[in-house]
Amino acid sequence: MNKIHFIKMHGVGNDYIFVDTTVHPILDPAATAIAWSKQHTGIGSDGLVLMGRPEGDEADFTMRIFNADGSEGLMCGNASRCIGKYVYERGLTDKTCIRLLTASGVKVLKLDVADGKVRNVTVDMQAPALSDERLYRPTADALPQGVFVSMGNPHYVIFVDNIDSIDVATVGAQLEHHPSFPERCNIELAQVMANGTRMRVWERGSGITLACGTGACATAVAAAVTGRSGRSSRIIMDGGALDIEWSEADNHVYLTGPATIVYEGDIDTDVVKQAP
Repeated sequence: MNKIHFIKMHGVGNDYIFVDTTVHPILDPAATAIAWSKQHTGIGSDGLVLMGRPEGDEADFTMRIFNADGSEGLMCGNASRCIGKYVYERGLTDKTCIRLLTASGVKVLKLDVADGKVRNVTVDMQAPALSDERLYRPTADALPQGVFVSMGNPHYVIFVDNIDSIDVATVGAQLEHHPSFPERCNIELAQVMANGTRMRVWERGSGITLACGTGACATAVAAAVTGRSGRSSRIIMDGGALDIEWSEADNHVYLTGPATIVYEGDIDTDVVKQAP
């Protein structure tokens, strides 16, 4: 029976299974993500992240992310920070500025290191896009008022008066597949408060998660463009808080927060074959 080594990590509660594909190639990542992400018959997670090395010199490491339903994601701020922490603390690099190749381009990670440990990681999420006809085409079907922001992946941010009164599961499941979003969409419900912006998220392909890095960035941008906050903000999610800076100098969004290595182990490859 073959075994694959994995690492379980999370960024403010947004948890993923990570595999170093230079050691353990994953032949069917979609099926693997579905089987391993199951809470009772797998490892349990929001998805699967494959770490690797690029063929050229445009980046130091690569990342591919597969959601719990097997669909491939374009970008994940929380998973990116986890990779930065892992590769530095495991001695795979001595750089504190790392270039990570993702499906939405190369992202730069800046590590805050003390005593050999990565305390926080800042990810340059690059410039947001407030309209993208490929990802968002308004239709005649009723859509709650919100702000569409692409952070390399699509987000629709809806501001509410009382976030605790919102049924995120029902709203998220309906809007993820709304006709306006031909490639589906991540849905954020947000309420601006005195200590920051409280946000809950429905991630496409994964459902409700404790946090979403790109969603936090999209929410911060949406709050700024609608005059609800400045360009620096704290986004408070179920799993914790992330600090967002939307720079006036280069129009890039910078995401800062922690990453945590939870545990690691080996899993039988038959878990994929036997998945219900």
